[in-house]
Amino acid sequence: MLRKLLILVVGLAAIGGGAFYVLTIPRTLAATDLPDHKADLANGETMFWAGGCESCHAAVDAKGEDLKKLGGGRSLATPFGTFHVPNISSDKEHGIGAWSTLDFVNAMKMGIGPGGTHLYPAFPYTSYQRMKIEDLIDLKGYLDTLPAVASVVPPHDLPFPFSVRRGLGLWQLLYVDGKTLAPDPKATAPINRGAYLVEGPGHCGECHTPRNLIGGRQASLSLAGGPAPEGDGHIPNITPDEATGIGRWSHDEIVQALSTGFTPDFDALGGDMAAVVQNIGHLTAEDQNAMADYLKAIPPINNPKPQK
Repeated sequence: MLRKLLILVVGLAAIGGGAFYVLTIPRTLAATDLPDHKADLANGETMFWAGGCESCHAAVDAKGEDLKKLGGGRSLATPFGTFHVPNISSDKEHGIGAWSTLDFVNAMKMGIGPGGTHLYPAFPYTSYQRMKIEDLIDLKGYLDTLPAVASVVPPHDLPFPFSVRRGLGLWQLLYVDGKTLAPDPKATAPINRGAYLVEGPGHCGECHTPRNLIGGRQASLSLAGGPAPEGDGHIPNITPDEATGIGRWSHDEIVQALSTGFTPDFDALGGDMAAVVQNIGHLTAEDQNAMADYLKAIPPINNPKPQK
């Protein structure tokens, strides 16, 4: 009887292990999935600022041109452990200079690094996956023109089971499909452009949407605010709800807040939003207005800030 039970346990373990292996196989795009597109460096720079690349990957005290030295090294303390932001400079040994365009696109759209490495979603590929492949090709082309930084970043400091990268394959089954954001045929061109910037490169939902116990964004509360992903604090509701969001803000007041950091209440956006404002300031007035158009057009969600 004991022998049969042991055989059953071993058999179930083998089946479970096989299922885990199959379900967590890295899903990637092939070279044939990439369009025949020559990198547009000007658009690549637009995507660079829209995506806030330097906000995480430049040195903490970087200013001016130093914002384009993407040596990484910042630490992000989260409930899952501490993530150390990687070097994404053009350095071929320590950065991503040796990555192919396909490597880069797979990281951005599928959360998979070179060699089939599952990337942690502290890197917001769940938003970047909505970007057009052409824009990603442009962005990679632009990143390759920026300074190489030979800095070594320590590995992430994560407890078990989060330290097992392969397990991310299960998480990615739930939250990664690699699909580009489709324009809404009923919306105007500016609203669709704003949707693309907010939901894709701008990755606003990564902070402004609350998460569940496994770190996935709660789609029903998209952009409705929630606990700060790192540390204490609360990220505000940016849906057009008049009671708990920014519904009382006019279109021009939203543009002003996004581009200057000053709210209609004569307050200033601080914390991580200071860097976001700096990034959006590099976008055209047309893009800034498009983002405001979209934020005014999305459904309002009443989501009060929890009382202390």
